[in-house]
Amino acid sequence: MEASERTTMRWWRWRRNALKRRVDVVEAWVVLAGWVFALLGGLAGGLMAAGAVEQAVERQRAGSHQVSAVVVKDAPDPSPARAASDHRVWGEVRWTAPDGSTHKDEARVPPRAPAGSTVPVWVNKSGDITTPPVSEGEAWLHTTMGGALAGALAGGAVLGAAWLIRLSLDRRRMAQWDAEWERIDARRGWKTG
Repeated sequence: MEASERTTMRWWRWRRNALKRRVDVVEAWVVLAGWVFALLGGLAGGLMAAGAVEQAVERQRAGSHQVSAVVVKDAPDPSPARAASDHRVWGEVRWTAPDGSTHKDEARVPPRAPAGSTVPVWVNKSGDITTPPVSEGEAWLHTTMGGALAGALAGGAVLGAAWLIRLSLDRRRMAQWDAEWERIDARRGWKTG
């Protein structure tokens, strides 16, 4: 089979054909609409999800800021499993919130940090210790992955719906074929199947 024959076979539902039925035309339009809506829906869903993630990152950044905290007690030694690394340990620290109130809590500090040394900590609007906001690279990754996943899910949902419609059209086509074969058999006096 030549390449041109294969190409014409692919587009048979769109060409004039004596064997083409109405259900074939409907299926062609369902497939076309499914792909168009999957692409547009996936793009719209991805952009909306990426925008929502970006807004969440901006809210997190706006809701926290870095302050200097004072180590209250000498920080402990690292655990023996992490003795050779520079992993931080939990130590008691004190800091002053933007409203002037003094807070005391545990935070991650360098191992063996002496009492009175200062360490940076991230606090939220109420002055409580919080996690640092995500970096630019992490924000980009979250935004990109969130948008891509939402877009894929939205597009996949549309393609899944189009596939289900095609299944019902296939069932209808098979029922029509069965009915026509039954008519042909009855006309000739044959019984198949």
